[in-house]
Amino acid sequence: MLIVDEMPPLEHVDGRFYTSKALYGAVTRAHGLTEVGTEKFKPKQRASLNPENTRRRREALKVAMEKYKAGHRVRSG
Repeated sequence: MLIVDEMPPLEHVDGRFYTSKALYGAVTRAHGLTEVGTEKFKPKQRASLNPENTRRRREALKVAMEKYKAGHRVRSG
């Protein structure tokens, strides 16, 4: 299977018609736009891997356990 650079004429934001995928993409990027489906996303970092989040979570659990052991209970109603 071959992937060719040619495409049916397509009008762009500058009012010109393009038949080259590469040129169409270059004009798209030059205007600060993104072609849907060709954008590259940064990999997401899991919040649990962030050392600061881990430290805060452990501190919050420590405080909650200390309150529980001291007899503090949340009353509903």
